Amino acid sequence: MSKAKPYIAKQPEKLTYKNVQGTLLYLFLIPLFLAVVLALFQTNIQAFLLNGSSFFLFLAVVTLAKKGFTQEHTYKESIFTKAPKTPYKMYAGYLLGGATFFTSFITGGQPFVKSAFLAIIATVGYYLLYGFDPKKDKLENIGDISAEFVLETISEAKAKLSEVEVDMLDIKDTILHDKLHKALVKADHILKTIQEDPKDVRVARKFLTVYIDGIAKVTKSYTELDEVDINTQTTQRLHTLMDEVEERLSKELQRLKNNNAFDLDVHIDVLKEQIKG
Repeated sequence: MSKAKPYIAKQPEKLTYKNVQGTLLYLFLIPLFLAVVLALFQTNIQAFLLNGSSFFLFLAVVTLAKKGFTQEHTYKESIFTKAPKTPYKMYAGYLLGGATFFTSFITGGQPFVKSAFLAIIATVGYYLLYGFDPKKDKLENIGDISAEFVLETISEAKAKLSEVEVDMLDIKDTILHDKLHKALVKADHILKTIQEDPKDVRVARKFLTVYIDGIAKVTKSYTELDEVDINTQTTQRLHTLMDEVEERLSKELQRLKNNNAFDLDVHIDVLKEQIKG
């Protein structure tokens, strides 16, 4: 372990459309924030309260919209999922119209008709630019299997993979880290394959539970030890174990893609014994 090179964390990803979506909504906040600051310096309590109310209304619009955009991105990235239960984008659009009307009519003292017109324009423009919340479930090719069962299985597996990724940040052995990364990539491919054809999820659930849970236990046990307690022999055993796990993941992924039955019993029992050791 003394010769192991420290793991260098990956650089943050560049901003993409999903990161900046909704940025235009912040433009509503800038003049209101300046108006609140100006009213505060002028000790104009009424203007401060009205402008402050308008500011927080638009801030709520941004918050709801961001939640909606996040839900939409997750929905689009998922092959097998239900449509979002809470239509945050729709709520944000309605609130944008209300906030615009309040700011124009109450805070700005503009005529009712003009304020209502601005509110309608703001709401329509919002939906034209950002669209509506997804409404259709992606539950095709499911057969007689419960959608909740499939979603629960996938959710549990993804949560476990996320735990492994977090624990991997503490692993300084670059060889072990690389082997774990390869195993996670294969496991993620298996999850995507299951989502494309969920009918195999009953058998795959046992596979996912044992293999992914096994990887998680190995990773957790490793990170809980001090480097001085991990000798060369233990390190080599871990490397060999992860090679075998990665190889089995590759085989099972290929079988799953070929729609063949999983022949797991022997492999699972062997993996359990290796993890215990």
